[in-house]
Amino acid sequence: MEVLTTTEMERADRLTIAAGTPGFALMMSAGQAVAEAAMALVEEGPIVVVAGRGNNGGDGFVAAAELAARGREVSVILLCERDSLQGDAAIAAKGWKYPVLPFNPQAIGRPALIIDALFGAGLNRPVKGDPLGMIEAINANGAPVLAVDLPSGINGTTGAVLGVAINALETVTFFRKKPAHLLLPGRMHCGRVRVADIGIDAQVLDEIQPLASENVPQIWQKSFPVPRIDGHKYARGHAVIVSGDIASTGAARLAARAALRAGAGLVTLASPRDALAVNASALTAVMVRAVDSAVEFAEMLNDKRLNACVIGPGAGISVRTRDLVHTALSAQRHLVLDADALTSFAQEPERLFESIKASDDPQVVLTPHEGEFPRLFSDISNKNPGRSKLERVRDAAERCGAVVLLKGPDTVVASPDGRASIAANAPPWLATAGAGDVLAGIIAGLLAQGVPAFEAASIGVWMHGEAAREAGPGLIAEDLTEVLPAVFRRLYDAFDVEY
Repeated sequence: MEVLTTTEMERADRLTIAAGTPGFALMMSAGQAVAEAAMALVEEGPIVVVAGRGNNGGDGFVAAAELAARGREVSVILLCERDSLQGDAAIAAKGWKYPVLPFNPQAIGRPALIIDALFGAGLNRPVKGDPLGMIEAINANGAPVLAVDLPSGINGTTGAVLGVAINALETVTFFRKKPAHLLLPGRMHCGRVRVADIGIDAQVLDEIQPLASENVPQIWQKSFPVPRIDGHKYARGHAVIVSGDIASTGAARLAARAALRAGAGLVTLASPRDALAVNASALTAVMVRAVDSAVEFAEMLNDKRLNACVIGPGAGISVRTRDLVHTALSAQRHLVLDADALTSFAQEPERLFESIKASDDPQVVLTPHEGEFPRLFSDISNKNPGRSKLERVRDAAERCGAVVLLKGPDTVVASPDGRASIAANAPPWLATAGAGDVLAGIIAGLLAQGVPAFEAASIGVWMHGEAAREAGPGLIAEDLTEVLPAVFRRLYDAFDVEY
């Protein structure tokens, strides 16, 4: 579950070595894991290992020796002179009893498999010169590629492509994933990711205390709301979704239905009077109430049972929308701010942040996409264009005092305390009109049930992706809420919940 930056992974290695496990023992285990993966990928035919001068290359030498010992035809292409290798990589190279081939793309030939052991996850500068030509030749070769730790050319912490990168069919990494295995564009180069146990004790995590995790059910299982047999709808919260005017009502209805499906006991749509008939005629289980102004909204929120709100989907970019947001924050309601609610503060984001921080222990989630994010966090977006999505979202959460969810195929959720989750389960057909409105509603439904904001956002993102997988290609936003019960059933089965 935990995701380690390259610095954190280096520390895990050091702690393990300090506890008595030799570094070369870790390299042996890593190389053997690569060899196992290679054997599973191709049953016969020549294998070429392209090795660099660091520990990644050492892993490649160990893998080559293991494969040769199992009777496979293996050759090694080395970036540097064998005598120039140092440390554990030099020891690993001595275990290879055969010549190495010159670092020439023509040496690749026509193998059944290429093992990429050129650069590790710590690469932090653009690929140039001979390595660039070799990577391009590997990609053009047509043979499947097995990457060691991370495809060469990818920054392990940011996921950025540093000029050019290997396109791998499969990647074997060690102990825990790196951010680049989950963040784009790095993830697109990894293929299937296999995490190998190389003898690092999980107890090292107690000292490292990583704050990022892959967004999987294990990280939020304890916070997942399960209805009690003696429960009732009023115990599961009452979500309020703010609708736009008569020409922009669909987005709010999508969010309202999603909040109900996500488990909120009751949901009310706060609708302008000119849209009341349209909304009422299109909704059944969701209630409708006339609300035109912030004053009327404040009167509505005098009912303490209305404990969670969504503002933004179809709400309109306006002073009215800003006033509704301030009203909900003043009333200390759990709150999801999406779409128009975010853009309405584009000219004065600090006013929004001040209002959030003035709330008493706010459970607030902001859900921008990449187009909306710089409208609120322009300095974070412009400060360093090379910074990772994970870093940007963490900075944004700290800045605004709320949970920030930056949408995309690699959605990142971050809390002001530094915790973060990275999702990798969203299929490409989830990119469709209205899908974000459904996500906002799911999160609000969870907030209404008392789930903390970080966990509610992470659960919502995961369920959103799983619902899209359940619905399949051709998905439209309305389908997402219809398949949520199947996602709940799978979770209940995984969590051993009776239903």
